[in-house]
Amino acid sequence: MGICIGILQADSVREEFQPRFGDYPEMFETVLGKTDPAVEFRHYNVELGEYPQDLDECDGYVITGSKKSVYDDEQWIHELMGFTRDLHQQQKKVVGICFGHQLIAHALGGETRSAGAGWGVGIHQNKVVSHKDFMSSATDEFGLLVSHKDQVTTLPAGAELLATSEFCPNAMYTIGDHILTFQGHPEFSNDYSRALMEMRREIIGESKLKAGLASLAGEPDNNLVSMWIVNFFKK
Repeated sequence: MGICIGILQADSVREEFQPRFGDYPEMFETVLGKTDPAVEFRHYNVELGEYPQDLDECDGYVITGSKKSVYDDEQWIHELMGFTRDLHQQQKKVVGICFGHQLIAHALGGETRSAGAGWGVGIHQNKVVSHKDFMSSATDEFGLLVSHKDQVTTLPAGAELLATSEFCPNAMYTIGDHILTFQGHPEFSNDYSRALMEMRREIIGESKLKAGLASLAGEPDNNLVSMWIVNFFKK
């Protein structure tokens, strides 16, 4: 039996990039749908105040990345935090990616801050420190594309750290059996990562840009992490 995943869209791909890469919901549909073609999707643009009328409209939800910071004083961010608390209270399955990963932590009593380490870009390797049963391939390391300056500095109460990286100590965590988050982007392609880096060249800095672009000679473990996410929703 297929499952329905609601995409809580917290940003849009820049208009000039959309003809080539699509928008964020389509990116998630592509990678998660490749893992399981039976998965159904619904889209909710939370920046515009779109939400499911009932939490049970979907089997679970994905909170996407965003160019905004979770601590920005914007009404839609406050509303999304409130919705996240509702999901947590009802123990509804939710997966947070980048901004989503940070927002869940911030909403549930942890902390997200601008990192002194600056921007993280390109493929970063994450060391698995704890395995869960939805992680069907028991690897000790996985690589994901990243594009962030903010980081989760304090995990919320009840969170269990699953993976860490040299750049981002809190790279992946769970809360109970209903929350799973990643700092990295399993929905990003190398080409999209390259386009973002080149667009942000001045704020990233040349040395980090050079290292980030060089990392794209490798391939991120998008399919592996996508399998974990689908397994998590089905569990």
